[in-house]
Amino acid sequence: MRARWRAPEPGRDARPRRGGHARRAVRRAPASGPVALCAALLAGCAAEAAPAAGPVERLAERLAHVTSPHESTGMTLLEGPTLGPDGDLYLVDVTAPPGEPKVLRVDPGTGRVTPVYTDTTGAYTSAQFSPHDGRLYLTDILTGSILSITADGEDPATVFSGSVEGEPMAPDDLAFDQDGHLYVSDTTGHDSPTAEPAGRIVRIDRAGGEATVLADELPAPNGISFDEDFAGLWVSQYHGNRVDYLGLAEDGTAVASTHPAIHIDAGRGRVDSNAVDADGNVYQGFHGSPEIRVYDPRGTHLATITAPSTEGEPASATNLAIAPGSTDAYLTVSGPGGGFVYTFTALAPGIRQSNGG
Repeated sequence: MRARWRAPEPGRDARPRRGGHARRAVRRAPASGPVALCAALLAGCAAEAAPAAGPVERLAERLAHVTSPHESTGMTLLEGPTLGPDGDLYLVDVTAPPGEPKVLRVDPGTGRVTPVYTDTTGAYTSAQFSPHDGRLYLTDILTGSILSITADGEDPATVFSGSVEGEPMAPDDLAFDQDGHLYVSDTTGHDSPTAEPAGRIVRIDRAGGEATVLADELPAPNGISFDEDFAGLWVSQYHGNRVDYLGLAEDGTAVASTHPAIHIDAGRGRVDSNAVDADGNVYQGFHGSPEIRVYDPRGTHLATITAPSTEGEPASATNLAIAPGSTDAYLTVSGPGGGFVYTFTALAPGIRQSNGG
């Protein structure tokens, strides 16, 4: 039986970086004594006075007003943006009531919004197209199941349902490995007032749906993306305001090593979904703040992308997608004014790891 990784106790390391006449050249002796000391001190002061380069600030532009707050739920929450084979941006509205569109698509060129799918039971929090069968996979945080549909919203099929190792699952975000196996953030405990670390990372085999817990006792994991080499997972801990790195075993069926990688000061905001570009940069979304922060793999804060808002409009920028092979990026933003899609230019081209989840 493989040992699974568990979150460390606070403060502990989780790991089990020429002229007509010839002239005689004169060699001047290097300065010494007080002169050298003053020069060194002045050089040091100048170096200290040089300002450190901070993160780049960028503004996103609004593409589409996708949804308005629902009368029955009092809100709208867009999530799971992912570009489909037709070039459209697919996304989910987590709080859409029965009968209203729960999956929608947006034309990136015109901003036109088209309903795709609805049902009477689901509350879908993420979406991503599988590299194995090309279907759109949806995590249902309400029923603890995972559903797949065609890009047209047809032929719904339950991929997974039920408990995992005897405990119910609250699937939030998902990521696919290169073979189409699913890696899901179980955000159990996200609504706990005591921030109980009861979340897990679950691997679901594409054939048969066998579920395995890779890590547990986590503070409500939310965002989950493979790094650029598919060697490990970046996991955003909602209740921890940090991003952990989970290195995986070669076959992807166990966690080989892990550590808290990026600590984030978010004030009242909390880390939400994430994405990874071709350079390995981590894009981190937020609940409670209309921004995306970009970090390199060493944890350096490179850029902040902000969705401009006016009173009563965007409050949270929870998720994003970067078009594979392009720097065209799309951001889901939600608040009292409704649900929106914004666009911005990514720092590097997108890959599968930046397209959905």
